[in-house]
Order: sequence, then structure tokens, then C-alpha cells
Amino acid sequence: MYFQRLEDLRLDADLTQEQVATMLNCKREVYRRYEKGIREIPVWALIKLADFYQTSTDYILGRTNQK
Repeated sequence: MYFQRLEDLRLDADLTQEQVATMLNCKREVYRRYEKGIREIPVWALIKLADFYQTSTDYILGRTNQK
């Protein structure tokens, strides 16, 4: 479920995968795999994304629907 939330948050912020990957200091292909659920997202990236989108890690992981 987290991968759909990642994509939704990115699209809501009008960002490209390249822009988010740059913020995470990783390649776009690596981030694309997180977003598609092909590769599990590491904890450090999850925390950084939650801070970036000003939401909780629980929201990204689908444990809650409250941002």
C-alpha cells in the first residue's frame, strides 16, 4: 500500500520522480522502484519522505488515513 501513497503524495505536490529522487539523493530508477512496490523502501528514506511531505510514516505505510 505504501507505494500508492508515495505516488499520490508526489502527484499532489506536482513533483516528478526525478525531483523526489534528487531530494532523497538517489537515482530516479531506485525511487521508481519504491513507488511501484518493486523494491522495499528503506527506513531512512521513509522518514525523509514523511518529513518532506509533512506527514507521518504511518500514513505513508497505510497504517492510518490521517496525514
